[in-house]
Amino acid sequence: MNHDTHSQPAWYQRPSGVAGAMVSVVLGFYLLREHWYHIAGYWSYLLLLACPLMHLFHGGHHGHGGHSHSNNKSGNDSG
Repeated sequence: MNHDTHSQPAWYQRPSGVAGAMVSVVLGFYLLREHWYHIAGYWSYLLLLACPLMHLFHGGHHGHGGHSHSNNKSGNDSG
């Protein structure tokens, strides 16, 4: 297999990604400013919705310590 040593830069390192993020921030600010009174009545629901969304975009429970996933071929999980 021939692996390319030059990988693609992350989205925030590309000019189009930075421009897209800036447009998203400006549009988000505009929407919040124009619709603040509509949103303010739903803060409790938005907070409850933020919890599952955080877990969805967090990527699950990868990286928590204390879980050993070793390949033990003897079937003995004593170590």
